[in-house]
Amino acid sequence: MSLEKNLVISSSRKLNSKKIMIRIILYTFLIINSIIVLFPIIWIIGSSLNPGDSLYSSSMFPKNPTFIHYIELFTKTDYPIWYINTLKIAFANMILSVILTSFTAYVLSRFKFKGKKITLLTILILQVFPSFLTLTAVYVLLMQLNLLNTHLGLVLFYSAAQIPGNTWVVKGYLDQIPKSLDEAARVDGASNFTTFTKIILPLAKPIIVFLALTSFTGPWMDFIFQRLVLRSADKKTLAVGLLEMVTGQSNTKFTTFAAGAILVAIPIVIIFVFIQKYIIEGLSAGAVKS
Repeated sequence: MSLEKNLVISSSRKLNSKKIMIRIILYTFLIINSIIVLFPIIWIIGSSLNPGDSLYSSSMFPKNPTFIHYIELFTKTDYPIWYINTLKIAFANMILSVILTSFTAYVLSRFKFKGKKITLLTILILQVFPSFLTLTAVYVLLMQLNLLNTHLGLVLFYSAAQIPGNTWVVKGYLDQIPKSLDEAARVDGASNFTTFTKIILPLAKPIIVFLALTSFTGPWMDFIFQRLVLRSADKKTLAVGLLEMVTGQSNTKFTTFAAGAILVAIPIVIIFVFIQKYIIEGLSAGAVKS
């Protein structure tokens, strides 16, 4: 009996030591990743608090920190106009994308019709190609529709470009909601629209919130298409306006640029903190495609 006990004790010790080693490796990996992620964030925050305009003389922890660059953003630049323009485009795209994508995903998830498989296959193929490959065609189309240098043109482009990828994610989530709920609603005399808005949408809240977030952050972080479409100063967005601070021989306001970049990130961070629960649920459930 004593021999068996010794064997059990030695094996348990080996298991415990193995678990400890695995935890040490995992925590070391997480700490290294955290440092890699946090280093540029801390550096740009410190740069925004440094006096002067040059990044070469900036330090991560300034000796004489100042908020003058944040003040200059709102007093000496068009930063408030850029912020409002970007917020307007992102919010409009969020509303339109949620409406278009949710209805499209509901139709593909619930109804059988001719050409459904071809439609799903086409949407799947469209995800392979990045949206910037269509920039030339979209530019010509917007020019013919007199939508160049307009926020409406940007909203229409973003909403259409996000439909393929988002539709698959939302459809995967809706496929997990029992179809018996739709059938019961129809027995009670509810229309398809009523069934979708009153029954399906409340159950699909996590994926709708995730869809709204991704639709909002897309235009908020985009630069290429905004640079291509927007021309006049009153139409510029944050990405376009901030870049012009550090491009060209006369534009060298790098520390002011850093301050602007910090303010750009704040709304997204706040949104992620408050709705991260729905983001996780939407990603985990919507990832199942059928």
